[in-house]
Amino acid sequence: MQFTIPQFIEKEPKIIGPFTFKQFTFIGLAGAICIFLYFTIPMFLFVIATIILLGGALALALLKIKKIPLPVIIKNFFIFLFKPKIYLWERKNFISKILKKEKKVKKLKETIKKESPLKLASGGKLKELFSKLETKK
Repeated sequence: MQFTIPQFIEKEPKIIGPFTFKQFTFIGLAGAICIFLYFTIPMFLFVIATIILLGGALALALLKIKKIPLPVIIKNFFIFLFKPKIYLWERKNFISKILKKEKKVKKLKETIKKESPLKLASGGKLKELFSKLETKK
């Protein structure tokens, strides 16, 4: 039995016309500010401000760069800008620490080989028992 898999799971529903709620709020807020500016500033300033505001709102609402919405790109930019960044490069110290550790490990292996009173057998009853269990004989 085959099942169909939904393809567009991350798609936001269109609530107001062809826009999602988030897109509508960007455009609606810019429109409300433009209406306020129409009654408060001279006409030539109003036209310039309206072009800038509505252009920015449309860009925020509709523009996607490599399938990433513009508000997400702006948010990531500010996170990157204000997040502390520390880049360290200490090659000389790092190599000397590794060499010191390797020398210590070699010395420990040598002392263990010299001082070890235990003798290890290459084969034993445990190995025999394991092979009997595996072959069931």
